[in-house]
Parts: sequence; structure tokens; C-alpha cells
Amino acid sequence: MQNGAMTSTAPASAILTPERLRAWAWHKQGLDGSLTGKTSAEVLDHAGWARSVGGANPYLTLFARAGISREQADSDAKALRIHELPTARGCTYVLGQADYAWALQIGRDAAIAPFKVLARLGVERGEITLLEDEVEHALKEAGGPMDPKQLRDVLGDSVRSLGEEGKKKGASTTLPTALGLLQADGRIRRVPVNGRLDQQRYAYTAWDLAPSGLDDDGARRLLLERYLRWTGGATLKQTQWFTAFTVAQSQAALATLGAVEVPTASGDVLWMLPADVERLADFQEPGDEQIQLLAGTDSLVLHRRNSADMFADEDKGKKVLDTTLALQADLPDHPILDRGRIIGLWQYDPGKERIVAWTFAKPTSAVTTRIAEIEAWIRDELGDFRSFSLDSPASRQIRIDALDEAAGR
Repeated sequence: MQNGAMTSTAPASAILTPERLRAWAWHKQGLDGSLTGKTSAEVLDHAGWARSVGGANPYLTLFARAGISREQADSDAKALRIHELPTARGCTYVLGQADYAWALQIGRDAAIAPFKVLARLGVERGEITLLEDEVEHALKEAGGPMDPKQLRDVLGDSVRSLGEEGKKKGASTTLPTALGLLQADGRIRRVPVNGRLDQQRYAYTAWDLAPSGLDDDGARRLLLERYLRWTGGATLKQTQWFTAFTVAQSQAALATLGAVEVPTASGDVLWMLPADVERLADFQEPGDEQIQLLAGTDSLVLHRRNSADMFADEDKGKKVLDTTLALQADLPDHPILDRGRIIGLWQYDPGKERIVAWTFAKPTSAVTTRIAEIEAWIRDELGDFRSFSLDSPASRQIRIDALDEAAGR
């Protein structure tokens, strides 16, 4: 691993200001129009996997970068060109087909972890292995998707209830652990009941995904290479948050990649791919407005959990409901951005079919136009914009009212 300050191609830390780094990350994420016309899989390969927690982020990820409609995204998911899978940290993301096998490999440890709870409840590993085989057989016999209730009915006593003690530990039966292990192995996959990515009602179907052909070190190296490419550079702490790798695993992967340490004007040290160090030195920051409304879980924000870096100094004291926005690890509302800088927040009010937006300064015509475009897209294609599975118009009403109040309405 090299220190960027000692290489001739690395930009001096003095010019790596927060403003420049925001614009750079914006460019790396393809939010500058450079992904227009790309397919869903190409967008996810370039910008990074889209976090899916039963919310609408995957749809907006694709629409904001490439104008991809919900109908096209759903078609791509049905055709398995993109799919929602558990991977880094055991979290679910929507990703492209080329990544399925090694992404599941990355999430394997998280799938195994629940068995520790089952072991304390007296469940032996052999019982789960047998249940896995029976689930796989049942799905193959069915010839189509089955939801968990249907599986329990077919499998009968093979699915063991773990009683009140199990419920307290988050494991009411043995079935979820078996399903998780089968999915991590690529032997089954989840299918959205209504075909949409912004819901969390699933059935399961048999799958026969070929292994990645990589060892675990190779899979970790590939994830870290993708992560640095998606973000344009990240601190060691940020890489560990996203990947859940140990320090030793992270350092080994960085060394293999030839990653470069690049000091910034704020004092942070970013790990970057050598090719990106050179590109950043020549990068031209856009001069004109580039306005986007994104989800609070968009890759730009979530991959590094660094929303505080996206506020201009004069906006870092902004508050909503007495909460200082720049001090939060995760945004409480969705961001409105211009070239990587957060210039406001928004929520969707389905009852009135409108976006409730608060911009820190008087909105320009470009901001007003983009808000209207996203508002129409949500109304016509999604119907609502949920942050996560349990989000609802009622649960977000307090935030809608708070943004209205901040905007002076």
C-alpha cells in the first residue's frame, strides 16, 4: 500500500477540499448524467448495490441515474437481470446478475450466525441440515414459489417451534435459519409476492446458482475493489462499516489492490484505487447546477454514512424537530442535492400526492423543476415513497409537518 502524498500523481491534500470531494463522489456515483441510457445492471455495477429494506430506494437509484422506469426495473428483476440478495453485513441489496454468486459468499457468515442462537435452544446442526434438504425438495416438487406459511404446512413437524424462549431470542421456529442458509448457498431465492422491490412480502423458489469460483479472500478483495470504485475513496473506518471485514482482512485486501492513502484538506485519509488517484487529479468540477432528489438510503449517502460531509459549513447547524441534521449518522429525511451538496430535505405525502420539500435557500428554477419531475414520477409509477418496510403515511406525518414548518408553509 502506498501513501498518496508521496506519489507524483496524487493531488495535494490542500486542494482536496470537502467541496471538491463532494463533486467527485457525485461524479463517481453517476449522478451527473453520465449513466443516462445504461441498463439497470450497468447502473448498479457503476454506482453500487442499492440498499433494499422494503423501501423505494432501488427504484429511485435507477431513475435518478438513468431514467429507468419502475416497470423496466420490475421486468429486469423478473428476468433475473437484477435481484435482491443478502450480502455485506447480511444486509439485502439489489445488485446485477454478474455479482450474485460472490455477493452471496460475502454474506455467508451472517447467514450462519443465527445458528448460534438455535444451538443455545437445543437445536443441533444436523436438524437444520435435514430441514434445508426438505425445504429444497418441497420447492422443487412445487415447481413454483411458496411462501413461509405454505412451506410450514407442507413440512409439518420438520419445522420445530422454539416456544416462548425462542421468540424472546428472535427465533420462533427453525425455518428462517434454514431458509437463510439455503439462500446464502444459492440453492433457493426470494421472490417478491407482487413483483415489486418496495415491498417485503416474499415467497421462495428453488435455484441452482453456480459458485463464484473465488476463495473468501478473493471475494473480499473484489468487494473492496468495487466499494472503492463506487465511492471514489473512503476511510478505513468507512470500508469496515460497509464490509464488516476485520482490520486484518481489510488491510490484506487493500494491499492486494495496491490501494493508495490520500490525505484530504479536512485531515481525513482516504483509501483510493490508483487509477482514481490519477483521475481525481484531472477531475473538473461541474460549474452548473445538477439537482437530484435521492433516498436517504441512496448509495451516495449510505455507502460511507457520511452525510455530515455533504452539508456546506453554513448549513451544518440546520435543525428539524430540534435535531441537528449534520450530527446524525443517518438522515431522518431524504436529501435534495446539488453536485453532492445537501441543499434541502424532502418527504412524499401520498394523501395530497405531493413532495414536501424544504430547501435551505430559496429554490432555483432547476430545483423546482426537479422536484416536480420526481413528484410526478412517484405519483404515476410508485404511488408512495416509503423509506423502509414499516414506513407509512401516518408514521411519517410528523416529518412531513416538520418540513412544511421549516419551509414556512
